[in-house]
Amino acid sequence: MRSYTARHWPDFIKTRARSAHFGSRFVTMKQISILTPADLATAYQIEQASHAFPWTEKTLASNQGERYLNLKLSVEQQMVGFAITQIVLDEATLFNIAIDPQHQRQGYGRLLLEHLIAELETRNIVTLWLEVRASNAGAIALYESLGFSEVSVRRNYYPSANGREDAIMMALPMG
Repeated sequence: MRSYTARHWPDFIKTRARSAHFGSRFVTMKQISILTPADLATAYQIEQASHAFPWTEKTLASNQGERYLNLKLSVEQQMVGFAITQIVLDEATLFNIAIDPQHQRQGYGRLLLEHLIAELETRNIVTLWLEVRASNAGAIALYESLGFSEVSVRRNYYPSANGREDAIMMALPMG
């Protein structure tokens, strides 16, 4: 799926879009594209800032390749988030999603997930799976609003400040 951004627009529209505002909100240029090896250093910084128990650089680098659909979200040409998704046959698993803390609570996680879901639909994916910390109420609410439902619980799955924490397994039927 091709993403269209300001770079595809004629110059007069670019100038106008950057300066246009609606009420008190200015237009912000957003782009979703493939996460490349050149993006991994920035993705790692976002990962470190976003999660209490982040992936290592090695783990992030090892979740790349032809079985993956990895996306990045850029705002004003600055990467602010990413999603790591593995595809096996007709199923996909969202392994990781992170939005820079300075850009959280602005709809960017939803935007990235909606784009991911649309792209997976074009690839005839039947189910999108994910797991989420039981304490992450905001993420759970977002996933449920997108149609995910709880499938099971993995007890004491994640490390936490108080020992261990459950993981909620969720699925989105797509096919």
